[in-house]
Amino acid sequence: MGHKPRIVESPSVRLIELKSASTAYFIVASVEVGNTTTKCILTATNLEDGKTRLINKIVTMTRDVRAPKTGEEIFGRTLSGVELTRQSIAELVRDTLLKAVDSANLDIKTDIHFVVRSTGVVAGFDAPEEVGEFIKALADGCLMAGVPPNRMTPPMSVFNMHEKFRKYTKLEKVVFDGAVASVTPPKGATGVEIVANEMEGELATAGIKEGAKWVDVDFRNPCISMDFGTTLDGRIIGQELPYARTIGNFCGYAGAIPDALIKGTGKVDAKKGTALEIAQNISLGKVSLMLKGKQIKEYSEKIQQYIRIEKVPSGFKRYGSVPVNPQAAEEIGVVLIGCDVGINGSDMDKLMAIGAEINEKHGLNFLFAVIDDVMARVVQRLVKVAQEHGLIFENTAIGVTGRAAITGNKPKLILKYLEELGLNHKIEENVVFVDDGLARGAAVMARCMNSLGTTFNPLGGRRGGKCILAQRVKLQSGK
Repeated sequence: MGHKPRIVESPSVRLIELKSASTAYFIVASVEVGNTTTKCILTATNLEDGKTRLINKIVTMTRDVRAPKTGEEIFGRTLSGVELTRQSIAELVRDTLLKAVDSANLDIKTDIHFVVRSTGVVAGFDAPEEVGEFIKALADGCLMAGVPPNRMTPPMSVFNMHEKFRKYTKLEKVVFDGAVASVTPPKGATGVEIVANEMEGELATAGIKEGAKWVDVDFRNPCISMDFGTTLDGRIIGQELPYARTIGNFCGYAGAIPDALIKGTGKVDAKKGTALEIAQNISLGKVSLMLKGKQIKEYSEKIQQYIRIEKVPSGFKRYGSVPVNPQAAEEIGVVLIGCDVGINGSDMDKLMAIGAEINEKHGLNFLFAVIDDVMARVVQRLVKVAQEHGLIFENTAIGVTGRAAITGNKPKLILKYLEELGLNHKIEENVVFVDDGLARGAAVMARCMNSLGTTFNPLGGRRGGKCILAQRVKLQSGK
């Protein structure tokens, strides 16, 4: 009998509860422009219990962003080649944010307490530092939507906060010093970024930490987070106190792998299509598929031959199309682990051809069963590289989020393949699958920036340990 995955899906919260004066809900808007989708997810964290609930979610296809106008500078492209300008991104963010807020019957100036923005569009940039321009475009969009500037930056004092949150903040004891959920970002003395999608990895890690609370998995440090959007991001975290170091980073392709297989079928656009478009029409787990288990594995093995998973070699400037700086990573003791298909996607056409063959011979249901096995094996291989480099401790928790790893039958297969690695885990108690990890992470980051921690239900610190507030106070006071 297989393991039962611990999968987290946020409960929703009603408008009447949000407006209640008796409960302090901290409402955060997470705005993310990704390679495939653009999302605005509104969450409400009950500061009495520290748990985050879903208010509303608006998802659009990034490929539908308006075309560049005359005179606008194209500063990046999505993985499928959609051209982006600072102005077009700002308008996309504005429209998505307003739609999410308006459809939830909220007011952007009075009801939204904080806005966090991020991007997964990193394949079209030449260097990690260029992502900063994209973040500015996201900020432009938020301002155009009517978000007050002080809702995107840490407050200078408790008096800059909404009155109903003042009794919950620890701002007079500790200030935001860059650590989110007690993890420090992987930057060297020069501040050089080592991977372009670092912020995504930071948010995904924090989001999994929060999501795990719903299924009683202690996902504090040490831990591994993996976010399988179109591109891969995530972190490997050590176990130092009060803040743990980021000792590993993931980068490269993730959802782009199943997307390539599906593009080969002709069921979606050959350039901009995604597996997401037809996944909801697929039914898995049928007896006919179970009888074809051997064939599924054979195709999965064939596909694995084109997928490279390794420590990113020195000298690479991109891995899986994501800008990286392995030299800077080496200097600060961070292991960059990448997932590629050929060299920067050079073998994606091979995956398309295999997808076409599978669909022709066996149909879409079978192809999605193959995709589930392929992505579960990708997770296993990523963790194995981390294991081989001594980055996994006996008490390391593993968290997974993103469409290409938590849908279909992937969670069950991932547990099965992780168990084969012999990690000294009670697998079900140490592995968690979380929906919307990035949006949850935005809510956590907003709380960290406002020092709204819950000492009785902490996100920071070591697994099984106590709250680290006292250690943070001591650290910041220099004693």
